[in-house]
Parts: sequence; C-alpha cells; structure tokens
Amino acid sequence: MELDEQFKLAHLLLQERKCRVCGVEKNLIDGYYKTRKNVRLASSYSYECKECTIKRVCRKHRRKDPGPILWDYPDW
Repeated sequence: MELDEQFKLAHLLLQERKCRVCGVEKNLIDGYYKTRKNVRLASSYSYECKECTIKRVCRKHRRKDPGPILWDYPDW
C-alpha cells in the first residue's frame, strides 16, 4: 500500500460529519450508514446519522390502527 493511499484512508477514518436532522457532529464510519457499496469516499455515507434514521423509519412504518370493523359476515 502506497503512502498516498494510507493518507486517504486515515483521513477518512478521522473525518466527522454533522447530522442534517439533529445537528450533532459524529464519526463518519460509526455514526452514519453507507449509501454506496465498495466505495470508501466520504460522499458514500448518508447525511443523516444512524439514530435519526432509525427514528424516521420507525415513525414512518408504524402500523396504523384500522379502527372499528364496520361490517360483519351475513347471518344466513
């Protein structure tokens, strides 16, 4: 591995990003999900931290209460 490649990798590991939702600055690798496979660029990570992503997905996919059943099987 060349010195240039090592420098790029070390710079990526130490990079931090500010979450667009909560505004907290977190480590890029530990705090964010990857959006592209097999790429080690900073642009391949999302701009929303893992905690905010989990909250959003749980909020959006929550089961809605169907309410009371308004029909019955007919009595024959």
